[in-house]
Amino acid sequence: MNIEITPVKSEGLERLLEVKVPAEDVHGAEEKAARRYARQVRLPGFRPGKAPAAMVRRKFADAIRQEALESVVQEAFKEVLEREKFDLAAQPHVHDLKFTDGEPLTFELHIEVRPNIEIPRATGFRVERKVRAVSDEALQEQLEELREDKAVWTPVDEKPAAGDMVTVQLAIPEDTDGKVEPREYRIVLGSGQALPAIEEVITETAPGGTTERPVKWPDDFPDEEQRGKTKTVRVTVEDVKRKTLPELDDEFAQATGDFESIAALRDTVREDLVKHAEREADAEVRQKLVDEIIAANPFDIPQSWVNRLVDAYLETYQIPEEERERFRSEFRPLAERQVRRDLVVSTIAKNEGLEATEADIDERVMEVAEKRGTEPGQVYASLEKAGRIAELERNITEEKVFAWLMEKNTVEQ
Repeated sequence: MNIEITPVKSEGLERLLEVKVPAEDVHGAEEKAARRYARQVRLPGFRPGKAPAAMVRRKFADAIRQEALESVVQEAFKEVLEREKFDLAAQPHVHDLKFTDGEPLTFELHIEVRPNIEIPRATGFRVERKVRAVSDEALQEQLEELREDKAVWTPVDEKPAAGDMVTVQLAIPEDTDGKVEPREYRIVLGSGQALPAIEEVITETAPGGTTERPVKWPDDFPDEEQRGKTKTVRVTVEDVKRKTLPELDDEFAQATGDFESIAALRDTVREDLVKHAEREADAEVRQKLVDEIIAANPFDIPQSWVNRLVDAYLETYQIPEEERERFRSEFRPLAERQVRRDLVVSTIAKNEGLEATEADIDERVMEVAEKRGTEPGQVYASLEKAGRIAELERNITEEKVFAWLMEKNTVEQ
């Protein structure tokens, strides 16, 4: 195809091209599409493939035209890539397609190319490693969480209070006859699961009782249409359960795990918190090093990659449709940072020969197998079935890259 390619815009990694395809090439594509239709379509009174070409053209004109245009655009796109040698970061987009019989077909092609990352400086940086001390308060909070896990909920025959778990039938009759099917909810009062005003109605109601009265929706309610509205709320309390926490004693320690005393449990919990603080400090050092490298070696990143990462998190966290725009706006800087981090790691790995090898993967699989007390082949097959070999390869590469960075830069304790 003798197409014309005219650059319209080139900013960062974005390319906008105007592509013009000669009218004769479009006509040729239409002829080809028409012949295919003539061979395949069935028309009344004619055997398959024997209908007159002119009749086929008239009957399927729109479909033939659409197929021809799609074919022309695909061929033109391939030729653009061959001529311009673009290394695509994402699937290109076609915009503003125009065609009139006897005239050239024109369209705009929006392309995003992969960045050519160069990191001339990845060494000589100085960062500080801060390990947060494990306070007695942090230790106590962790022990309280263990107590919560062992809590016992006991039914009580009295009005509920903050901290109680209630099972309620809740109805908000808004129609004229006041009839609405109640819905059952299980709520821990004071945990933010229900509006404070509705919790107030619940606390006024003994088990088995029903309370009905107006409730005003708060002015900062997430659904703007409901803000400030007053609705009649009917609450029936089915049961009330009160939480009892175990004492932090030797019996509790023995029930929690293989601990002889509460002192042994405290020591183990503190040790775990110290290890967690060490891991957090290491993660902060790695991020500081990456931030220093990015600042010293600025580069553009494909926005399509950022969008893809944001979309993945939207699905992972099942963000409701009405909250997605806010989430995109808030999460985008984090996604951009993650994309830059990944590019820094992969570039250094390639430049310094630190990419995970098959031998590295085999060694890691053997380590996992030894810990599990199973055969390496079973571990590898399990990872392969779960599609996690590539993830293992990335993890090993990252470990090697950050070990290299820790060696080549100064980390102050």
